[in-house]
Amino acid sequence: MTTVTARMAEMVSALRDRIGTTALAGGADPEPWTTAGDVLASFLDDPDLLTPEQWEADPHAYRQHLLHAEPDGSFSVVALVWLPGQETPVHDHVAWCVVGVHRGEEVEEHFRVATDDQGPHLVRVARSVNAEGSVTSVCPPGDVHLVRNGTSDKVVSLHIYGANVAARGTSIRRSYDLPVRDLPVGDAPVRDAAVRT
Repeated sequence: MTTVTARMAEMVSALRDRIGTTALAGGADPEPWTTAGDVLASFLDDPDLLTPEQWEADPHAYRQHLLHAEPDGSFSVVALVWLPGQETPVHDHVAWCVVGVHRGEEVEEHFRVATDDQGPHLVRVARSVNAEGSVTSVCPPGDVHLVRNGTSDKVVSLHIYGANVAARGTSIRRSYDLPVRDLPVGDAPVRDAAVRT
């Protein structure tokens, strides 16, 4: 893990107060991703949230900066830095995840796994354009998606996972290397991510 800014330390403290204690108390919060999303939204536009090193990209693939892993395993905070054209594989997660776009714009595609007489495949069911300041969430099961930088600039997003990413090394449960089919034109919604204020 890297050094965190004072503002990131404040965000982690707020997350600990809001979701860490409920997780320890037996999961009193039935939807911790909602609470985490509210906390993230209140810090997301702060220019002092990350250090300059946490803005650094990798020319070969999107880069993950682990900022915090709660010792009890209730949540982790990660910054992802994306150069133009970089994307995740199609994947799902080991736990819930809240994503806030700190700078730039991400494209997110959602899938479902299907099987027919031609075998297993992915069906693209939705596409989201997640603008700067937007907060979205995914929660297993049914959280199969990919995320990419569809712009010509660097994009930075903050991810809060309901798992210990430091221990696992990743939040990804499984990657899907299957053929992709689209729903018929007009059936796959395009939506903008919610912007919380």
